[in-house]
Amino acid sequence: MKRFSGLLSAVALSAGLAFAAAPAMAQQQPAPPSVKQSSPAAVAAAKEILAMKNVGVMYAGAVPGIIEKTKTGLLQQYLNYQKDLDEVAVIIAKNFAGREKEIGDGMAQIYASEFTEKELVDLVAFYKTPLGQKLLTSEPKAINESLQYMQQWAQQFGVLVNAQFKAEMKKRGKDI
Repeated sequence: MKRFSGLLSAVALSAGLAFAAAPAMAQQQPAPPSVKQSSPAAVAAAKEILAMKNVGVMYAGAVPGIIEKTKTGLLQQYLNYQKDLDEVAVIIAKNFAGREKEIGDGMAQIYASEFTEKELVDLVAFYKTPLGQKLLTSEPKAINESLQYMQQWAQQFGVLVNAQFKAEMKKRGKDI
């Protein structure tokens, strides 16, 4: 079950921004974020929590996505090299296969730096309870539905704001 599939739309925006910047990032290596080092047990518990939440689905396509975005950017500059770039993309994909695991490792390290080892172990235990299991399955749906509600609300509220602007401008003798 893709527990976080409802969150993918929110994550897709940030991932899309990262993927779009891939050609520029290829020229300069950004420094990795500094994260407080945690015990191996804390990191292991964090990895277990992330696996329970199935967050790997959020970044599973990161490597092929970045390769494709980079290839597309290069194609815009070097249109005559499409066949070569397509072939090179396959080679690069093989060379970098599995590198998305680094994202999961980094996320676990971040979780482990935000929670104590005991808190992480307690969270693992909680997620194994019936309520924890319900949270794992129901929360992504609740978040997705909440995001949809916020979008609908914003659209409706925007209509009211627009009407108010028109009314205020009309008071000033300006029809818009």
